[in-house]
Amino acid sequence: MTFEDIKETTEFLKSKGFDQPEVAIILGTGLGQMVEHISVEKSLGYYTIPNFPVATVEFHSGRLIYGEMEGKKVIAMQGRFHAYEGYSQAQLTFPVRVFKELGAKQLIISNAAGAINKSFKKGNLMLLDDHIHLQGGSPLSGLNDPDFGERFVDLAAPYKSEMNSKFKSLAAEQGIDLHEGVYACVHGPHLETRAEYRFLGMIGADAVGMSTVPEVIVANQIGLPCAAISVLTDECDPDNLKPVDIQDIIATAGQAEAKLVPLIQSYIKSI
Repeated sequence: MTFEDIKETTEFLKSKGFDQPEVAIILGTGLGQMVEHISVEKSLGYYTIPNFPVATVEFHSGRLIYGEMEGKKVIAMQGRFHAYEGYSQAQLTFPVRVFKELGAKQLIISNAAGAINKSFKKGNLMLLDDHIHLQGGSPLSGLNDPDFGERFVDLAAPYKSEMNSKFKSLAAEQGIDLHEGVYACVHGPHLETRAEYRFLGMIGADAVGMSTVPEVIVANQIGLPCAAISVLTDECDPDNLKPVDIQDIIATAGQAEAKLVPLIQSYIKSI
């Protein structure tokens, strides 16, 4: 991936009417209903966009959406990419760099995750306050072009505190139970063993998933403020662990989205 690739993709999207979004949104597993609340002006399959990876997971739509939500221009990924699909960390985060070039001022990320913290329950929402990157490698590895930003990116506060404060305030106003915690990002696609869940809890993780962190690292490098919310789709209690049904995870994510959608809508309206 080169800066010229980013420019090529950016110019292509601008030619199709994708220009100057105020907010970029990445929609996670089972969380595609958000698009129904966007007044869609443009929609493109990933496979039609130069240099874009293609989502290979069957429950990811693989479309880039541009339109209006709550009076603001937004660009949304309906379906994301994962390391377990065989993509490099640079490929996973390519869209984030494009969003910045298109003019996005903020990035909101959603994902489906398993609850490690035993006080968090299936169907709850968790606002990411910090993360633990366990996928191996870095999306900044090998990139030394100053156009990409600072090589040694500081991650003392990867999630924008002002954005998190606003989300917490809006959740309280709407009576939405919004936990705050640490997200562990693993490679997948297999789920974790009992011993691994114990380990994740010991090192400070409140939830575990297979995405988000690479995008957040790049957002910090390029100066794109971001916030992320996990929908907790299962409870990862190693002492009472039951086999997980992926269809149940998708269903839980869809049900919890009823709380996530109005929260993101109200946030976008407030900016």
